[in-house]
Amino acid sequence: MEAYCVKCKQKREMKDAKQVTMKNGKKAMTGSCSACGTKMFRIGG
Repeated sequence: MEAYCVKCKQKREMKDAKQVTMKNGKKAMTGSCSACGTKMFRIGG
């Protein structure tokens, strides 16, 4: 899954992506950047 990395300032592939549910009940994906290792978050995954 692709998400925007704020450190690299571009879309990157998300490593170790897993689906989570936010407090409001919506689905999201969380993982880490494949290039720099920064935490990534994508709503609606």
